[in-house]
Amino acid sequence: MKVAVLDIKGKETGREANLSDAVFAIEPNNHAVYLDVKQYLANQRQGTHKAKERAEISGSTRKIKKQKGTGTARAGSIKSGVFKGGGRMFGPRPRNYSFKLNKGMKRLARRSALSLKANDKAITVVEDFNFETPKTKDFISFLKALGLENKKSLIVLGESNNNVYLSSRNLKGSEVITSSELSTYKIMNANNLVFIEGSLEGIETNLAK
Repeated sequence: MKVAVLDIKGKETGREANLSDAVFAIEPNNHAVYLDVKQYLANQRQGTHKAKERAEISGSTRKIKKQKGTGTARAGSIKSGVFKGGGRMFGPRPRNYSFKLNKGMKRLARRSALSLKANDKAITVVEDFNFETPKTKDFISFLKALGLENKKSLIVLGESNNNVYLSSRNLKGSEVITSSELSTYKIMNANNLVFIEGSLEGIETNLAK
């Protein structure tokens, strides 16, 4: 699969990038994508929620009324969850939401996500570039040149570039990551993917296994 390589001003350079069919043109496995996104979101959960149960509530332990003859249900403690101020019945407890997903499944999910974006023609390849200094204005001009100013976009670099990253940090609709940080969730969460030419080799090497 061949894609035209653009420059920082959005113009064609006359060169083409050859995207591997093993990564960008497979039959997407939707269930693998679902599992990988589910795991990513589960890993973001802190799991620190906690509610006090009746054993943890401060209060009297005396029996509040006699067992029989009141015409109402029996009650043994004011700390019961049926009373105001009582403990929470079956309340949330701290827990770990993460779960295991094998590496083969995760690679399949990322290949499937990339193939879905390729099918939607939502992938752009730009030649390697850099900014002299971190400037949000320069990054906005870059997005305008690609027609992505008002779209949610993911820019994938081959290696860390502080000037490009800092230039994009104030923009909510765009995110800059390196190829090693690429995840199924980030791919699916973006409307358009912009691959810097130098990032393709690393991505294809990691995912074509």
